[in-house]
Order: sequence, then structure tokens, then C-alpha cells
Amino acid sequence: MKLSADLKALQTRLGHDFARPDLIVRAVTHASMSGPNRDDNQRLEFLGDRVLGLVMAEALLAGDRAASEGQLAPRFNALVRKETCADVAREIDLGAALKLGRSEMLSGGRRKMALLGDGMEAVIAAVYLDGGFDAAKAMVLRLWGDRVRSVEEDARDAKTSLQEWAQARGQQPPRYLETARTGPDHAPVFTIRAELDDGTGVEATAGSKRQAEQMAAKALLTRVES
Repeated sequence: MKLSADLKALQTRLGHDFARPDLIVRAVTHASMSGPNRDDNQRLEFLGDRVLGLVMAEALLAGDRAASEGQLAPRFNALVRKETCADVAREIDLGAALKLGRSEMLSGGRRKMALLGDGMEAVIAAVYLDGGFDAAKAMVLRLWGDRVRSVEEDARDAKTSLQEWAQARGQQPPRYLETARTGPDHAPVFTIRAELDDGTGVEATAGSKRQAEQMAAKALLTRVES
């Protein structure tokens, strides 16, 4: 099978030359493009999630031999969550290579966090099946890069930390108010204000309410602790 120019470019960005090019084709094929003679990437996504989990579990254990399970679990979750996979996918421009049906194309599928995250997991599985665990591990660690080393800060749940800060001072839990919503229905952008009892608040904007709330909470916590 001969790869298209966009898949050849993606292969270069991944740092892995596929002996079985059908695997990378399947990894970038969304269910909206599947058919009798074309497999989608859902089964690869399932496998890639597990391969990614094993890579990160090994990396975290090797990186901090004194950490307890309670310390490792949130770090692990931060590294394997869909948002992180989507961030990595954006860095390698995976969206440009995704094969999408017309409806997904029109609704901005190449930029959707869920599609990018799923596609990244499928690509990991494709490399694993093509080159084995060592090849998949090397690629994942290279693409995730500094995220593994800085994960303790990333793993900190800002909303929980802000709530604990407020409660320790006899305040009610912080409030999260949606102050704006922009963009089309298929790709909304939310602005959320995190606010304390005394009216102190910070706004943050992101492509999901969850992410905007976390960003606002982190910024507000930084403000009140400084």
C-alpha cells in the first residue's frame, strides 16, 4: 500500500516508518468514513489507550521510586487523559491527516478534542502493532516530552485545591459562573469565572467548561496564595 503525502508527512512527525502502512491508514480513519472495505480506528483506540497507560505507568515508577500509589495516580491520570492526548495530537498536526466523513468535516472535526484524542490513541496502537512495545514506548515518551517530568504540577486538581483553601478559611466553596459562550455549536468556547465569597474572582476561556473551570480555579488560587 502506498501512503498519501499527508500520511507520509505524519509518519515523519511520528518518527516511525510503517512496515504495514495499512495500520496508519486505519488509525486515522474515523467511524464517519468507515465502510465495508474500510476499517475505522475504534478498535485501535481501545488498544492504544492501554499501551499508553503501560508506558506512563512504567515512566512514573522509574521517575519517582519513592512515590506512593496515591501520589502516582493523579499524575498518571493527567498524562493519559483525553485532553492531553489531544494536545499532543495538535502538536504533530494529526488533524490534518484524519480521514473524516462529510458531516464531521463540516462540523470542524479536525479540531475536536475527542476526535484528536481518539486518533492519537489509535496511532499509538498502530505503532505498537507495527513495531512492538519498545517502538511505541519510544514514540510516546518523545511526543509527551516534558509533560512526564512536570506532571506533578499538571496533576494538581485546581478546583479541589481552591475549595480546600476556601474551606480552611471558613468560606463557602468557590462558585463557577459561565460569563460567555462563543463560537459555533459544534466547537463552542466557554468563559468561566471562578469566584470566592468576598467577590474575588478570575476568568478563563477554553474549549470545554471543565477545562475553563480548572484554568480559572488555578489562576484564582495563584492570586490568593501570592
